[in-house]
Amino acid sequence: MSTLFTKIIEGEIPGRFIWKDEQCVAFLTIGPITDGHTLVVPREEIDEFTDASDELMAHLMKVAGNIGRAQKRVFNSARAGIMIAGFEVPHLHVHVWPTNSLADFDLGRVNENPDPAKMDANAQKLRAALKEDGHTHIPDA
Repeated sequence: MSTLFTKIIEGEIPGRFIWKDEQCVAFLTIGPITDGHTLVVPREEIDEFTDASDELMAHLMKVAGNIGRAQKRVFNSARAGIMIAGFEVPHLHVHVWPTNSLADFDLGRVNENPDPAKMDANAQKLRAALKEDGHTHIPDA
């Protein structure tokens, strides 16, 4: 059975993609902790990060770093946060978000009803920033 993330990757469920390559995609989460909160997800259905190959994990971290640098600039944050929790959906995913304090690491603080127009604008800002950084795996929308 396909995971929720596989359905998003395959276009069965809409997603606000900011990165697509052969190994992974990245899209804004529907429950952000902060504006620009993104999930980096491998195309392959892998439940836990400990089951992923070293090469795939290195690629996911590289993509997360690229996104984190863009997030810091776009959202003027002190740092980019990163977390692999794995309890929400049984498909490996890396949370990356702009952060200004440790309070921003509390998944209990997610916005369960974000403004769709603001989410669209945040995705567009991140795509533009990643393109400015010279990345070529950025979808138009």
